[in-house]
Amino acid sequence: MRRISLAATTTLLAAFVAAPAQAAALQAPDIPLANVKSHLTQLQNIATANGGNRAHGQPGYLASVTYLKGLLDAAGFVTQQQSFTYNGATGYNLIADWPGGDTSDTLMVGAHLDSVAAGPGINDNATGSAANLEVALAVARTGFQPRRHLRFGWWGAEELGLRGSTFYVNSLSAAQRSAIGGYLNFDMVGSPNPGYFLYDGDNSDGTGAGPGPAGSAEIEQTLAAYFSSINVPTRGTDFDGRSDYGPFIANGIPAGGIFTGAEGRKTAAQVELWGGTTGAFDPCYHRACDTTSNVNDTALNRNSDAIAYAVWALAEESEEPPPGETVWSDTFESATGWSAGTGDTATSGRWERGDPAATSSGVATQLGTTVSGTFDLVTGASAGASAGANDVDGGITTSRSPAVTLPSGTLTLSFSWYLSHLNNATSADYFRVSVVAGSTTTSVFSQAGAASNRAAAWQTATVNLSAYAGQSVRLQVEAADAGTASLVEAAFDDVRILRS
Repeated sequence: MRRISLAATTTLLAAFVAAPAQAAALQAPDIPLANVKSHLTQLQNIATANGGNRAHGQPGYLASVTYLKGLLDAAGFVTQQQSFTYNGATGYNLIADWPGGDTSDTLMVGAHLDSVAAGPGINDNATGSAANLEVALAVARTGFQPRRHLRFGWWGAEELGLRGSTFYVNSLSAAQRSAIGGYLNFDMVGSPNPGYFLYDGDNSDGTGAGPGPAGSAEIEQTLAAYFSSINVPTRGTDFDGRSDYGPFIANGIPAGGIFTGAEGRKTAAQVELWGGTTGAFDPCYHRACDTTSNVNDTALNRNSDAIAYAVWALAEESEEPPPGETVWSDTFESATGWSAGTGDTATSGRWERGDPAATSSGVATQLGTTVSGTFDLVTGASAGASAGANDVDGGITTSRSPAVTLPSGTLTLSFSWYLSHLNNATSADYFRVSVVAGSTTTSVFSQAGAASNRAAAWQTATVNLSAYAGQSVRLQVEAADAGTASLVEAAFDDVRILRS
C-alpha cells in the first residue's frame, strides 16, 4: 500500500442491507486460517530466497506470480499473466477467471501482490493476496456457480503508484469496463494492531473524496452485514486513491473492501472499540520486519471469511427486483404529479417528463428509447442543435414525486436509470436518488461523474426502504453539473416500490 494519510471515521451501517444478499451470503464457506497462513509462508520463503523482497522487477515478484498461477490453473481457473513495463522493468498482473456466470456482469476481486524493496511485504500485501487466493480456491472446491461471472486479479507495482491495476483497467475496451459490475479490493487485512475499516461507499462519513460509484454503498453494506453478524464494529475509510480500487472508481466501476490500517496510529477511542494499543496499526509498514510474524491471526481469519461472505452474496445477486406486492409505481407514461425543486440552480437540462430524442457526441449521451413505453423522466428531452444544447448546465436540477404512504413490511425501491457524460465531467457531477421524509432528505443511491466518456446505457438498481415503513415519503431525483462546465445527461424510468 502506498503512503497517503488515512481518514477513518464512523460508517453508517445496516439500514439498507438487502435481505437477499444476506441470505445468499449464509452459504459462504468458512475460509481455513491455516490455508491462508500457508500461502503467507510460501510468499515469505519466496522473498527470503530472492533478496528479501517481492518488489516490482525483482525475481521474488515473478516467483510469487508463478506460485499463485500454478494453484489457480490446477483448480480450474482460466488464467492470464499480463505484462507491462514500468521504470524499465517488466511487471505482471495475474488475472484468473472462474468459468461460467454472466460475463456481461462480472464481479472482480483484487489485491496487489508486490512488496516494497525494503522487505517481504507479508501484511502489505501478502495478506490480501493470500486471502483472495484461498477464497478463489474455495470457489473451486465447492463448485460455486454464481449468476455473475467471477474474476480475480493480483496486481503488480502497486507500491510504485497503482501501475499494474491502472494498466489493466486501461487495457480494457469501454464495453469490457462496463461489464465489471463491482470490484472488491483487499489491501492489508492482517495488521498486527488492527482496525476494521470499510471503504466508505455511500460517503456516510462525509469526508474526503465522496462516495464511490453507484453500487459501492451496497458493497460496503454487504461487508458491514458480515461484521455485524460476528459482533465486530466497523468504521469507514475514505476512497482516497490509496490502493488499487483507484482506476476502477475513476471509470465508474463500483468498489469496496476492507483495510486494517497501515502507518497511522490507533486512537484511544479505537483501542476501546477494537483492543490493541495506541501505537501504529502496522509498526512494520514498508519495513524489513513485515514478515509472517507481523500478522494478527484473528484479523486475518475474520477478514478472509468476510471476503468469502461478500463474494458469495454479491456474485449471486440478481439485477431483477424481488417479487412482491406493488405499493407504488410510475412509468411516466402519464403525468402523476412530480414537481421541480424550488432551489434548483441548473439553467438548462432540467428534469422533465418527456419523449426523449437521441443525442450523441462520439458516445450516446441521451437515449431516444425508454425502458418501457414512450416517456421517461429525463434532463432536457429535446435533441437541440448539438449534443450539449439541452444537457444539465449551471448546477443542480431536481424532481420530486408525489407523497407515497408506505405500509409495514419489507420494502424495496427499484428503478431504471442512466448517467452519461463526456470526459470534461468531474466527480462533482452526479445522478442521485433520495428519500424525503418530513424535513429530512437522505440519499439512497448516487453515481458520481468522472473525467472520462460515459455512454448512456439503462441500468437497474434496488434499494431497501424498510426503514421508512409506516411513513409518508417522497422520492427525489437529482442531476448536477456541479464542477466545471461539462456535458451531463441523466434519465430515470420504471420506478416502483414493492412489499415482500
